[in-house]
Amino acid sequence: MNGFERRANLIKEKIMQTTLVMMRTTDPKRIRIADISKEASVSQVTIYNYFGSKEALVREVFKNFVEKAIADFEAYMDEEHTFKEKIEHIIFQEGAAYRDFPPNLIQQLLMDDAELAAYIEHMYQEKTIPITMRIIEEGKASGEISEEVSMETVLAFIQLYMNQYEVMLAMAERSGDTDDFFRGMVHMFFYGICGKT
Repeated sequence: MNGFERRANLIKEKIMQTTLVMMRTTDPKRIRIADISKEASVSQVTIYNYFGSKEALVREVFKNFVEKAIADFEAYMDEEHTFKEKIEHIIFQEGAAYRDFPPNLIQQLLMDDAELAAYIEHMYQEKTIPITMRIIEEGKASGEISEEVSMETVLAFIQLYMNQYEVMLAMAERSGDTDDFFRGMVHMFFYGICGKT
């Protein structure tokens, strides 16, 4: 990569990072190229040259965020952790992701952009589900998941947690100790409300 390409990549990254920060606090529909230009200290022409439109920029920012999250997730799952530690990581990381992109913002982005919705579904089916299935298989092999519980049941249980994550996050914040709240949720995930048998 020559000097020009390096500078171009740095400028593009700065624009994307600025947009990501703005998306965390402002509805993407209200963000204007002029706002991004001012915050990133680059011209509007530069933004259009790199991305073509605000919609394409927002799409690329979100896709980049998802790809990084999946890569980090995969890297953690490839390390030597117990099944319980991996599930705990999933639950805590989901909270971190929702702080960056609340579920209502994600839903809005996907409703407004069919291409982005198709991309997210593809990543879910091709990356997230296979990794999760591998973790469950490892949990079964190590005896951390009962043989009486099917793969489908564990996937459904994880999905139930994820579908209610927005509600759980609000409850955790009201509890005053978010980490302790989620530690309790991890405990219930594994042992229910009666404790470990």
